[in-house]
Amino acid sequence: MLIMRGARINVMNRGDDTPLHLAASHGHRDIVQKLMQFKADINAVNEHGNTPLHYACFWGQDQVAEDLVGNGALVSIANKYGETPIDKAKTPLREVLKERAEKLGQSLTKIPYKDTFWKGTTRTRPRNGTLNKLAGIDFKQLSLSQKLNENQSGELWKGRWQGNDIVIKMLKIRDWTTRKSRDFNEEYPKLRARGGCTRRPGWRRKVSGQEPGPPAAGAPPCPLSAPRRGFPTALQKKPEEINRRSADMWSFAVLLWELVTREVPFADLSNMEIGMKVALEGLRPTIPPGISPHICKLMKICMNEDPAKRPKFDMIVPILEKMQEK
Repeated sequence: MLIMRGARINVMNRGDDTPLHLAASHGHRDIVQKLMQFKADINAVNEHGNTPLHYACFWGQDQVAEDLVGNGALVSIANKYGETPIDKAKTPLREVLKERAEKLGQSLTKIPYKDTFWKGTTRTRPRNGTLNKLAGIDFKQLSLSQKLNENQSGELWKGRWQGNDIVIKMLKIRDWTTRKSRDFNEEYPKLRARGGCTRRPGWRRKVSGQEPGPPAAGAPPCPLSAPRRGFPTALQKKPEEINRRSADMWSFAVLLWELVTREVPFADLSNMEIGMKVALEGLRPTIPPGISPHICKLMKICMNEDPAKRPKFDMIVPILEKMQEK
């Protein structure tokens, strides 16, 4: 449920342990599998250089250790003290992990511990105990050539980075916090942002151009100077022009869907991914089989693609009352 509600998979405590570290050490195999399913960093290291596999081997969690290796955990990563997960394992498990790693093509040559986390990253300990590692780009590597636009949120510049033409957004942010820096670096990846400078002066986001090849035909120009481009359609209209009734009816249909399925719609997608797929790919909740035909019909009516054809709430009250009687 926490993951479905947006919990961060690779968040760290003060000792740099991720949820996968803790689940592996306590032998919670179902939790380990769920975290791996949601792309947890399987070779994440804590402040001592230990990976989740180190913990599973040390505490004798044999099945968890085998699951980790089967999903890409390296058996030869050395911690701060030069110990690999195999060194931590007891003899039977040690042989099993060696054999499995070799079958998967892993090298058993020890990978030495390297304390390079501070290089090129912003590493801070916020007051809430969450430890964040944020990759950064040195601002000195950016070459600014032309200012494209400026508004209340910041400045937009054209420039170059490592021989590539880029666009740089310099944000005007009054109060810098670690949370803002983390959220800035974890923006939706399909925006094709390659990295960000999360150190002063200012905040910058480097965005690459198109893929190599001919320019996309028919791509409309983007009027960056137009202030309305930065606001949703709803904020550009007068309140009386917004069709809130139809939107509320759609939300009611989604609520019905959650009640009958006891699930979160599109739980495996982020909010941004859901929005993009709904707008561009026609993504809609799928009504599962086996539910009440009356509720199914009501959901379909309330989810009508034509907002004008969705009923009003006073029209569905009698339907709900009849359903209650039955």
